[in-house]
Amino acid sequence: MNPVFVPDGPALLLEGDMRLLLISDAHFGGESELARRGVHISSNSEKRLERLFACIEQTSPDLLLFLGDVKQSVPVTSWQEKRELPSIFERIRERVPMQVMPGNHDGGIGRFLKEGELLKSEGVLIEDIGFFHGHRYPASALLGHLIICGHHHPVAGIYDGVGYPVRAHPAFVLCETTGCPALNPPEDAGLGPTRFLIMPAFYEFAGGVDVRTIKQSGLSPLARCIDESTAEVMLSDGTYLDTIAGLKATGS
Repeated sequence: MNPVFVPDGPALLLEGDMRLLLISDAHFGGESELARRGVHISSNSEKRLERLFACIEQTSPDLLLFLGDVKQSVPVTSWQEKRELPSIFERIRERVPMQVMPGNHDGGIGRFLKEGELLKSEGVLIEDIGFFHGHRYPASALLGHLIICGHHHPVAGIYDGVGYPVRAHPAFVLCETTGCPALNPPEDAGLGPTRFLIMPAFYEFAGGVDVRTIKQSGLSPLARCIDESTAEVMLSDGTYLDTIAGLKATGS
């Protein structure tokens, strides 16, 4: 499958036997979570959905695959999610078939989905590419392949001359892992190392984790094992920046 970066998402289109549009970490219902923390803003779900529709119109996919954390509230489902998700999914179905790879925020999301739309959280292979959310170990069948995931909300921070962060851009991270046999196939399997492509969050209020600190964040088994010397960082339009190690060395 050939990748096409969709910076207006951020999203990713994979072109192969089918056209597969990927987004991760949409976090519909996030505004109710902010309200519980004392930040009161109106629901932005409609604008987020319009942005998703624009990506669909731009790419004409055969399938939309959510890579987890479609919703926000855990362990329950918020009043906002109960009110908005049925309409959100129905309007998406009018435009394109969809499937959901559940993430750590997606408990109970099956009640809003139709038969065949909810995938297994340990991941799936589609045309020899693995897909899962990223918060847990992937299924063994995915090892040795390129695996695309979300969960980590990577951003590339921009710093001023004294090291103060002034801006953060959504970023993709393409990496291999070291020191974690559970993320790579056995040596006698005849497969190469597992590669991971970590997607940025679709949710505009997600904030993010600077790519320089993902390994230290402990967000997942994958994060703890990233090989920073070869992990490549790209902006949401596919512009190559550097390796994580290179970014840390230059402080840029």
